[in-house]
Amino acid sequence: MSSVGRVVHKRLLLPLSKSLCGHAVVCRQSRSISSSSRCMSIMPAWVIDRYGSNDVLRYTKNASFPVINYPNEVIVKVFAAGLNPIDVSMRGGYGANTLSMKRDPLNIKLSGSEFPLILGRDVSGVIMECGPDVKYFKEGDEVWAAIPPWKQGSLAEFVVLSGNEISLKPKSLSHVEAAAIPYVATTSWSALVNTGGLNKDNCASKRILILGGSGGVGTFATQMLKAWGAHVTVTCSHNAERFVGELGVDHVVDYTAGPAEEALSALEKFDLVLDNVGGDTERWALGLLKPWSGAKYVTLVTPFLQNTDRLGIADGMMQTAATVATKTIKHLVKGVHYRWGFFAPSGPALDEITDMVDAGQIRAVVEEVFSFSQVSQAFEKVEKGHARGKTVIEISKGGD
Repeated sequence: MSSVGRVVHKRLLLPLSKSLCGHAVVCRQSRSISSSSRCMSIMPAWVIDRYGSNDVLRYTKNASFPVINYPNEVIVKVFAAGLNPIDVSMRGGYGANTLSMKRDPLNIKLSGSEFPLILGRDVSGVIMECGPDVKYFKEGDEVWAAIPPWKQGSLAEFVVLSGNEISLKPKSLSHVEAAAIPYVATTSWSALVNTGGLNKDNCASKRILILGGSGGVGTFATQMLKAWGAHVTVTCSHNAERFVGELGVDHVVDYTAGPAEEALSALEKFDLVLDNVGGDTERWALGLLKPWSGAKYVTLVTPFLQNTDRLGIADGMMQTAATVATKTIKHLVKGVHYRWGFFAPSGPALDEITDMVDAGQIRAVVEEVFSFSQVSQAFEKVEKGHARGKTVIEISKGGD
């Protein structure tokens, strides 16, 4: 390491050690950690040491404490963490090849070096330490974030994040309520805004169809679009009709009452379709769009990670590129745009969503709250599906 590198490294570590030693009393009170040196090196967390079913989840008090490696990072004390279906899928190894490449792009580390792996994509908590380049946040700020899947997650007492991934938590929400939103919010934002081209200024005249409207992304997207003045139609089961109706949808199609394709085909055509279902819906959903008007079909159910898991990185990416190119051209000649949407962490997007939450335009939908000792039960809840809100883990009661 060069002399410059050593200086930078010291600038990062010295303030961190001082701050966390000062926090050692809090750690000992809440987790019975015996000394400040232990407080700085280990922490409680739920980890997995291999991919598999629910029995791979392991609670430990000896997880490695996160450290600031880049000057724009912060360490956040986790107060609440949200669970998503992606966490269940990642527990089983979904996306392992691509995520391992993202963690180690030069392939320096040995296979399996991601373990022990901490899951959990949603976090709400308090900043304990800031890197020297963090300008918009300070220690003690209450923040929320959606954690990228290639990073260690929120099922731990502390997590390290980029300053670009966090945002100030809505003042109107508790930490438990706040942990229900970031991942589905940033996924919806990426699909509708970044990919679909929608925003608060162009939605008033738009007709939007959400396939799978009672899930996490569907319920958030509905609230955001209604706040922007769009006309929203959703598909869901009969049991969820009242639930989505309370979110302000304009029209509900019950897919259990008969083929959704037939009921939707009888309606006026749409400007955008957001598909959270996949499968057979792709065969007919693009026919519901207004042709030659810039209408878009955006699906969040893509084969990208399955391809790289099955074929490896190089062949999987080639297969993916060929698939999306073929489908894009096929539908473009029919006058509609075919797009894939992906989760993208974004602090700036969460800034906008914070304002909408505090303005009463979006509410947190929490299905059930589990304690930190009940993470296995929480995973079982998410794995069963059919929830009408987020499953949240309350890790610390402080601050709420």
